[in-house]
Amino acid sequence: MATEKAYKILALQQGVSNNEAKSMIDRGLAYVGNKKVMIARGELDTKTVFKVQKIEKIKPIFENDEIIVVDKPAFVNSDEIERQLKPAVLLHRLDRETSGVLMLVKDEEFRQKAIKEFKKDNVYKEYIAWVEGIISEPVEVDKPILTQKKNNKAYSNVSGKGKPARTEFFPDLVSANKTKIKCIIHHGRTHQIRTHLRYIDHPIIGDEQYGGRRAKRVMLHAYKVRLFDMEFVAPEPKVFIDFQ
Repeated sequence: MATEKAYKILALQQGVSNNEAKSMIDRGLAYVGNKKVMIARGELDTKTVFKVQKIEKIKPIFENDEIIVVDKPAFVNSDEIERQLKPAVLLHRLDRETSGVLMLVKDEEFRQKAIKEFKKDNVYKEYIAWVEGIISEPVEVDKPILTQKKNNKAYSNVSGKGKPARTEFFPDLVSANKTKIKCIIHHGRTHQIRTHLRYIDHPIIGDEQYGGRRAKRVMLHAYKVRLFDMEFVAPEPKVFIDFQ
């Protein structure tokens, strides 16, 4: 059996450069059968046939002289969107596989005011998630979170040495052994929802880093944000509605 590095086989099949093929695998877009290919440099049979998941387009939600708000698709880094929308700069970030409301600002004075609102916990942030197991009643987790970086990758944990973090969870729909929930976050630490859900043994489906089963994506979506007197909503993705 002849073998070759996964990204090289993918590059040939897709007619793209080796770098583009590596990026597809690193983003979690390449599948063999129903299994996501995790290691770009892993050796595979040269006859391996890949399926590549398409990335949706960035959808505009709102824009004025101070702010641009978009519905970020899954599998796109927040920094990539910032590069596309220059000279606007990110006001906050979403994880690569998290979709939904992402805000960028055009005006420095507005940015400073908005940062103060985030620090005072005056920004309403509501997410939708599909999680493992059954959550039948509201749960609040008020546990500090410590974030550490290893190999340029952030990892968070509930820890007495961490910073204050509070998350509210409300069940919306139970289907088989999983629950769709609404999450409201206070403070907004790195991976806060993912960390708090792992802490209560209900990790997000697709969030393998924090104990969830493998899925096509991390099932977390930033649904609604209220900042000052503005409210922005990114409609629930079809994959969330159909995920039953």
